[in-house]
Amino acid sequence: MASIGSFTQQADGYVGSIKTLSLNVRSAQLRPTDKGDDKGPDFRIFSGEVEFGAAWKKQSRDRRGYLSVKLDDPSFSAPIYASLIEAESGWSLIWSR
Repeated sequence: MASIGSFTQQADGYVGSIKTLSLNVRSAQLRPTDKGDDKGPDFRIFSGEVEFGAAWKKQSRDRRGYLSVKLDDPSFSAPIYASLIEAESGWSLIWSR
């Protein structure tokens, strides 16, 4: 597992940055959505006005809340899946294959 981002929680979502070898988003925002149904995302992920992902609220086996994140863009060869988990100094975006 590798940390590819760090975020802080705000009243209306999360703000932070994402960095990989091919991706460098200095100002990413997870904005809450009005879920139309149970399968819809809880958050949409933006860089400025460009949407490039979504996140869903989940619970781990030990009942800790986290966000399941999917990042996607036409420039990616495949979507990036990650988890936004609470860390000592905010929230950490952990990449998983």
